[in-house]
Amino acid sequence: MTSTARKAPWILARSAQTAIAAAAVADAFRAVAVRDQYLHPSDASQHQSGLISMIFLYVMTIATVLFLVWLARSRRNAQELSPEAPVPSRGWMIGAWFIPVANLFVPRRFVLDIGRASSPSWEQKRDTTLVNLWWGAWTTHALVLVVAGQAAPGSMAILVVAEALMLAAAVLLGIVIERITALQSAALSTTAPVAPLAQA
Repeated sequence: MTSTARKAPWILARSAQTAIAAAAVADAFRAVAVRDQYLHPSDASQHQSGLISMIFLYVMTIATVLFLVWLARSRRNAQELSPEAPVPSRGWMIGAWFIPVANLFVPRRFVLDIGRASSPSWEQKRDTTLVNLWWGAWTTHALVLVVAGQAAPGSMAILVVAEALMLAAAVLLGIVIERITALQSAALSTTAPVAPLAQA
């Protein structure tokens, strides 16, 4: 009988992709509402901004959890497919996302390591570029938000740039998830399953 570890995490992948897309859309509405509240402060705009921001926070939390669960499952599959590959431990792989400074560099490396370990079909130039584009869009989005908060919180130009980067990061991450899951699906389907231990 095939174990759950030997299945590509397609359900998790689709769930994460959907939640990530929803979070990107919610963030666009949040940014517009926050800007409107900043430029035209009122009880109504404050209420609307707070409500949309709360919805975004919930959706983003769900997206983050689903993505990390997908990543953990993909890490387990990659480790099984390539036991000698430099795959991170589960605790460090998740914890690195929440450590300041380290979370600007380390998670990208982990996703690359999992992708390479998932299949010999990983294309070094194309697939690494895909991961780099996603990570670049995501980190630049975060940087733009910091700059906007300090220099021009009401700027429409900065809002458009920030949300364009957020949407780009969401689309690219969806493609990264699709690529790694597809590679694992193909690799697991051609790898002989480990025989179960005989019962005493």
